[in-house]
This record gives sequence, C-alpha cells and structure tokens, in this order.
Amino acid sequence: MAESVDVHDVQSLLSSPERNYLIRNNGDQVAVSTLNGKKVGLYFSASWCPPCQRFTPNLIDVYNELADKGDFEIVFISADEDEESFNGYFSKMPWLAVPHSDTKTREALDGCFKVSGIPHLVFLDESGKVLTDSGVMIIGEYGSEGYPFTPERVKEIKDQEEEARKNQSLRTILESPSRNYVIKANGEKVSVTDLEGKTVGLYFMLSTYKKSSDFTGTLVKVYNELKAKEENFEIVMIPLDDNEESFNKEFSGLPWFSLPFKDKKCEKLVRYFELSTLPTLVVIGPDGKTLHPNVADAVEEHGVIAYPFTPDKFAELEKIEKAKQEAQTLESVLVSGDLDFVLGKDGAKIPVSDLVGKHILLYFSAHWCPPCRSFTPKLVETYHEIKTKHEAFEVIFISSDRDQASYDEYYSTMPWLSLPFGDKRKQSLSRLFKVNGIPLLAALGPTGKTITTETRGLVMLHGAEAFPFTDERMAEIEAKFADMAKDWPNKVKHDMHPEHELVLTRSQRYTCDGCDKDGKIWAYNCEDCNFDLHPDCALKETNGNDEVANAVKEDEKPNEGWVCDGDVCHKAS
Repeated sequence: MAESVDVHDVQSLLSSPERNYLIRNNGDQVAVSTLNGKKVGLYFSASWCPPCQRFTPNLIDVYNELADKGDFEIVFISADEDEESFNGYFSKMPWLAVPHSDTKTREALDGCFKVSGIPHLVFLDESGKVLTDSGVMIIGEYGSEGYPFTPERVKEIKDQEEEARKNQSLRTILESPSRNYVIKANGEKVSVTDLEGKTVGLYFMLSTYKKSSDFTGTLVKVYNELKAKEENFEIVMIPLDDNEESFNKEFSGLPWFSLPFKDKKCEKLVRYFELSTLPTLVVIGPDGKTLHPNVADAVEEHGVIAYPFTPDKFAELEKIEKAKQEAQTLESVLVSGDLDFVLGKDGAKIPVSDLVGKHILLYFSAHWCPPCRSFTPKLVETYHEIKTKHEAFEVIFISSDRDQASYDEYYSTMPWLSLPFGDKRKQSLSRLFKVNGIPLLAALGPTGKTITTETRGLVMLHGAEAFPFTDERMAEIEAKFADMAKDWPNKVKHDMHPEHELVLTRSQRYTCDGCDKDGKIWAYNCEDCNFDLHPDCALKETNGNDEVANAVKEDEKPNEGWVCDGDVCHKAS
C-alpha cells in the first residue's frame, strides 16, 4: 500500500491472504467483492474515544438515509485494543467491518491513510479513488446532504447557502421542500407565511443543557410581556434535542412555535447561522433579513427593554450599560433584596457594607473544574501575600459546584469569603461579568467599579505583584520587565539548538527546553522549531557566566499528576 497513491484497489486494500470477506455485527461474512462499483467510507474509530462516540450516531443516521441508494457502504476499522470492546461498539453499527483479529490489515490501513487521530473518515469512489479524507467534517457539517462527499459537492452547498443569504426571507429560512409550516405545542400547524412581516426570534434550544433551560424561563417572561403589549413579535424554536421525549416535555409548556423534532432544517440552520454557543436567539426583522445574530445576552440583561433588537435600540442599551458601569458600587453588584451579606470562613454573615472601600476579587470557580483546582493554590498564595501588605483586600468565592458537599469540600481549601452555595445572586453576577467559562477572576476597585475581568491571567503571570490590577500597575510592571532585558542580547546561538539563532521574545508562559521548568515574561525562542530557553539558561551556556542580572524568576511548578495545556488540565498518563 504505497502512501503516495490516490487510487486504491479496494479488494486488496480490505482483504488479506487468509481473508476475502468483511463482517457484520451479527457475525455474517460479506465478500469484499460486494463493494465493487460502490462508494466506500473507511471509518477509523474506537469505543474508548469520546469524540467517536459522539460522531458515530450522526454517521448512522446518514448511512440509514443513504441506504436506499444501494451504491454506498461504510467499513469500520477499529482502534480498540480488545475483541470485547470492538464487539460492544460494533454492535451499534449497521455497516461492515474489518475483523478485529486482522490486526495486520487494520494497521496497514492506518498507515496507508495516515490516520493520526480519530474519528477519521475517508471516502473512496467506485474506482477506489480518494474523494476526501475530511469525511468527519463533511458529515458533521452537511449530513446526508453532503453526498457523494466530494469537494465539488461541498462547494456546491456553500454556493447555494451564499445565494440563499443574498435572497433571504422568512420562508427560505424556515420552509423545506416537504414542509411550509411551523407547529404549536398542541400539534397545530401554522403556515410560515402567517409570520411574514413580523419580528421573529429563532430560538436554538437544547432542553438538556442547563443554560438553555435557565434562559427559557427568562425568554417566556419577555415573550408574554411583548404579547401583552400586542407587539408584532413571534418566536420559533429550533430544537437541537436528540431525545423526542425531552423535546415534547420542554415544548409542551411553551407559548411559541417550533420546527418539528429532528427536522432536517434544524441542522441546516445551525450551519447557516454559524451557531457557536447556547442559548442563541437570532432575530429576523419584518423584511426577512437577519437583524441580530444573538440577542440572548441582551434579553438576560435588559429583558423586554431590548425589544425590537434594532441597531438603534442596541446603541441605546450601550448608553444604559455605560451609565450603569459609571454608577457601579459594591452594593449594586452584591446586594439583592435581603441578600446583603457574604459568608465568612466560620459561616458568619458579613454585611456587604463592611467590605465597602476595599479591593475585591470575585472568584467564579468550581470543584469539578480541573483548571480551577489547578489555579486555586496559586490564588491562595497570592491572597496571603497581598493581605500581609494590604488589609483592605478580600476575595469572594462564587461557586458553580453541583452540590453542597462539593462546595463545602472546595471552599475548605480557601481562606477568603464566599456567597452561600446556590445563592441566586450568582446568576446576575455571571451575566454582569459575562462569565462564559471558569475559572474567572474579576477585580473591583475601592469604589466598587470593575477594574478588569482578566485578573486570573495577571495573577498567573505576576502573582501579588499585579495588585491592585490596574492599567497603571501593569504599566509599571511592563517598564520593569523592559528594564530587566535592556542588557541582554537580542539574539543568541546555543549548543542545545544549533540549527537556528534564538531570539529574545516576550512570552506569557512556556516550558524551558533546557531545564524543563516553567518560565514567563522573557524567553529566547525559535519560532520555527517551537524551542524556548529561560534567559538564564540561554545566557549561562552562551556566555559562560553563572549570573545574569535580573534573571526571570522560575514560575511555580505544575501540580504533580497533571499536565496543563492552555486552559485545560489533563491527568498525566
């Protein structure tokens, strides 16, 4: 099997000297020759691979849709390590497979198609020519509509979508060749034409996703208020559920319309509007054109005031938001009705008024989050360093833990204050500080105004030196680091990397290829080879000098048993 060829003899590709057949999950043997004249998908996958587990059901749906064509087949090439795992995974698949026992053929196929990661899906045409090795992407993006899975077909679909955007109307968005209606919760069908001329919100909804279900309650309230005012507004839900029972349960209590469960238009609209987050509420104007790609945050923050979601309205909301920021105080952030306190370590209720005039960090975190658990010890260290010098400083933990026990265990590792577990203020604080991921650390100044929500990065990079996290303090630190490097050479040659010169470079965080320890701020770097040295490592070896003035200090060592890559930490293998 030469790696450079684009056309393969499927018979020899999938057979061996001892075997000229493939198998089904019931044990039946199917001659490889039955694939002659068919398009073939080679599916490299494994039961232990979560992305494979997520992708396989989609591929099954596509396979079943195309089964009637009679000119298409898929062959599973397993990366499972044992027969039992292979059999359990293959039992869910309606297609053929190379027997797990034929390790030699499976390994040869891996090498032939340069499989470096799974799931991986290669499509061959009737002659054995490779149509694409991007089958996973094509199936994920276009489903059965991508058939016959050629680059030309993908281009054709994209051209059609671009043309549809140019001539967009409510009907082109919502109708399909077999359906010109939306449905009510009671099953009643309503023509899409009845919605024309209205402002329509397309609500992409996944009922099993907590953020979606939480937002639904807010949206129902806004919708009912607008209907009470007789505003010309409607909502059409775009359901993303896989489970019909979940969809029916959610939809049964909602006042608006929906596309039918598992309607093919749902997948197309996900792609058409480039859905990237949930909840998403796309607004279509009375003219059928897209008015806004997602007003969910505006609905959460401003409620019915955000209607009719026009540019002028958003300019007005921006002014309101700016005025709020200017008037922001600690009480306006943390006090809600009779919830005017935080908890101390002993469980005592501490009035928010006692914290006025202090520098406050709001720490959004959770025990279940590995990056949070990795960051918390660094924040504890920084907290103690700052408190020894600045008494008017405090941190407040805002938990995203799933139960009281997890909260209690995690909070026991922290020396600062906290909101009570399950406190309803968490939701409004998450909106205010736009918490889309944790850990997030927001810094408030003595007046209660927000200084920055990028505090976590500042703590990781500078520790207690970053206090009070203002732009002025960052400018001072920048000046210090610039002075630190003023006598260092811009480029060095080093025995550890003789291929290229190493260039003095500002670097947030890296691992030194010389001493294998973490570094920050300055590195001698080879961009072509992703090679980094601490300045002290680079200059010691280069100059034969054991001392480098103002050398960068070593950063903290990573936690044993964890390997961190960016914002994600993995258990070390």
